Amino acid sequence: MSRPIIELLLKHRNGLSQTRIARELRLLPADSKRLKDRLVRLENRGVIMKLRKKYFAVPSSKFVRGAYSPSRRGYGFIVPQDEFLEDIFIPSRYSGGALRGDIVEVFVKRGRKGRSEGKVTKILKKKRSFLLGIYHKKNQREDFTPLEPDFQEEILLPCEQKIRPDSGMVVAISRDSHHIEKVYGFPEDPGVDTNVIIDKYGLRSDFSSHAQKEAENIPMSFPEHEIKDRVDYRDWTTVTIDGLDAKDFDDAVSIKKTGDGHYCLGVHIADVSYYVQPNTDIDQEAFLRGTSVYFPDSVLPMIPEKLSNVICSLRPGEEKLTVSVLMEFGQEGDLIKSDINLSVIKTKERLTYDTVFRILEGEEEKIKRHSSLVPDLRLMAELASLLGEARRKNGSLDFNLDEPELVYEKETLVRIVPSEHNEAHRIIEEFMVAANVAVAEFLSSEDRPMIFRVHPQPVREKIAGLKKKLSFFNLTLPNPERLTSLDLQQILQNIDGKAFDKYIIKQILRSLELAVYSDQNRGHYGLAKLKYTHFTSPIRRYPDLIVHRILKRACNEEKEDDVPLGTVAKHCSEQERKAEEAERDLLDWRIHRYLRTKLGETLKGVVVEFLRSGLIIQLEDYFVEGFVSFLDLGGDYFYKKSESVLVGKRTGKKFFLGESVDVLLASVDTVKRRIGLSF
Repeated sequence: MSRPIIELLLKHRNGLSQTRIARELRLLPADSKRLKDRLVRLENRGVIMKLRKKYFAVPSSKFVRGAYSPSRRGYGFIVPQDEFLEDIFIPSRYSGGALRGDIVEVFVKRGRKGRSEGKVTKILKKKRSFLLGIYHKKNQREDFTPLEPDFQEEILLPCEQKIRPDSGMVVAISRDSHHIEKVYGFPEDPGVDTNVIIDKYGLRSDFSSHAQKEAENIPMSFPEHEIKDRVDYRDWTTVTIDGLDAKDFDDAVSIKKTGDGHYCLGVHIADVSYYVQPNTDIDQEAFLRGTSVYFPDSVLPMIPEKLSNVICSLRPGEEKLTVSVLMEFGQEGDLIKSDINLSVIKTKERLTYDTVFRILEGEEEKIKRHSSLVPDLRLMAELASLLGEARRKNGSLDFNLDEPELVYEKETLVRIVPSEHNEAHRIIEEFMVAANVAVAEFLSSEDRPMIFRVHPQPVREKIAGLKKKLSFFNLTLPNPERLTSLDLQQILQNIDGKAFDKYIIKQILRSLELAVYSDQNRGHYGLAKLKYTHFTSPIRRYPDLIVHRILKRACNEEKEDDVPLGTVAKHCSEQERKAEEAERDLLDWRIHRYLRTKLGETLKGVVVEFLRSGLIIQLEDYFVEGFVSFLDLGGDYFYKKSESVLVGKRTGKKFFLGESVDVLLASVDTVKRRIGLSF
């Protein structure tokens, strides 16, 4: 609630009463005390002030402390330590040499567009002590070209170096002394880029010796008496459906049709909490990691591989301990009832998305090979379709954006393709969402403290900007205060299959808040759910493991552990963001290296942004952006005719946001991740 209050008071400079604030924010009378408490807290922190029964935003031109978070384009943001302040935009020229995670002090002022803009004045605490980059030796001169986007110039290294790498190698140097501390090898050497990314983001690649010893001592099978108090689903037809290269199978599904035409869906999740007990060394490692990290050719698992890939993994034909959610759905996909219990299963088969999709498409060879499973798979597809339709009617948002998949042959990257997302993927997605909702509803009904997966409502300012951009494409949205997810869902349906659909989808995504973990329920805007959690992936997500522990205690009517859920949720949200950025960073690096083989070729792109000096073009087939300088467009002066149209003053040449263009790949800088394009 804090951010909407501040934004509202910034808009109304003459101040507003508590009653007027409640009316503007469309709050219910029951929210009055919560609003009053929040106003008092904001006033005590100096963010707002109260004069004659009116509240005012405090004029913003001050110093703020927070963590620095750079973007791939060079600019960054400060996440203030004061939770009531909005993120502060930092232009690349004002980053002051800060790196991701550094605690910095910034001078803040209001920018031209009304948003907070800052300049780093001091680095208070360095997140890491080293810089990553390329070592060059030219005659007697030793230089260092940083891989960090915020460092524009080469660094001259001191002469007295103890380590002497070959020119062109990736190295780490001290941020203070500029002495070489580590040599990784040449960028193209196997594993070098992965190791660099691991160190850049501070990822944990090795488990502690204590955690490894704990894992070694865990028996490969569970004692027979453990089954006694569990529901036995071993004779059910249960399967896993995953990617071809997956090894950590943490979810399995089963389905039956009841006599009255209802669907009985079973979602069975690996009981990781049976093996990973609180306050053990494995648990501590899992918490610190927060999530598994998936690179194109390797994985940094959250728990040791003996657990993730063997003991906990729901491998075919093996008896496994699980937590099962049984859900009964009506003929329209409406949930009638659900039941949650500790269980034991034995999956019949390990299926891949591709195999299931081919069966559903009617491929005879696959149908014959898996004939006993075909009726269940068709029933699953039928139910998933009903669930998806019902979800979308409620305003749930589906973003069909392709992700890059790197294809290798003999350890050489040979092409980049969109990752497949077919009906088989949608079956599992729908079933996992249904199970997560069922668990969230159950724990909420039990009044148990828990970790929610929340997706806050979008900020008015961002929606106003989105509304303006969409108007160029003859797409309309209601005013921000009246917007619902159903309105955005309608836009997504209207643009499906249009040439500019990917551009619009990205604009919508940028206008939305990030989904995070929280011990406070704020609903999930994107899924249009009042209560939502993550329960279905305890092998690779720590919040899911915590939810399993809470769920077990609720089922056994036991008192809760004294776990600081707010702290856990915040940490896991940060680790999730870091893992996603690391995964994307490595993909980008490899894609840029691959594009050097395409120099001089004509590529397809989409105009996604106007800058003062040129155009940003998204390369459609390669999932990265390039830059076209106005200097390469005949020296014409270009000006914005509107937010979405750029016009050349002399030639009348026009560029439109979302426009498809053909561009020539002129240059690729794999160090700075810059791509030069021309027409």
